[in-house]
Amino acid sequence: MTPAPPQPDLRLARLVGRDNYYEDFAPGALYRHQRGKTLTALDNLWLTHATMNTAEAHFNEDMMRTRGFGTVPPGGGILVYGGASFSLVCGLAQQDCCEQALSERAIHSIALKAPVAHGDTLYAVSEVLAKTPDDKRADAGRVTFKHYGINQKDELVLELVREVVLKRRSHWLPENSKESEA
Repeated sequence: MTPAPPQPDLRLARLVGRDNYYEDFAPGALYRHQRGKTLTALDNLWLTHATMNTAEAHFNEDMMRTRGFGTVPPGGGILVYGGASFSLVCGLAQQDCCEQALSERAIHSIALKAPVAHGDTLYAVSEVLAKTPDDKRADAGRVTFKHYGINQKDELVLELVREVVLKRRSHWLPENSKESEA
């Protein structure tokens, strides 16, 4: 016998958005997320070193200035680690697309399209690719997003596909519940 899922604490529903549940997404919908974030040297260096990335293009400015290579940012300088860029784009999309996530199922098809340098500002746009019921949970469904990272010059710098399991409003935020009222 499968145990019943835990009952949601409806008081928490007041702290998050009300229009980003499974039912709110439709394939083909596009979202331009409000916030942007300028990547600093600290952002890049922390993640580069935390992940033990030894590619000097991400932390050796002298090497990049004197011996650079094909994808050096204009004017030389440090190349931001792609992991920092795609993590930031996922974060920028989080509130609108994945705030109601119960689990992340996959991040794949990551394509770094253009170099990112310290001082570049990234913005995110998301497209809903697919929406399917979850085969393991009646209180959730799967949504597949394609996230696009765009810099301050409106250039596409990266894209990736992200699959998440989102709460169903019908199970997590009953409309007739007093606790769910804002």
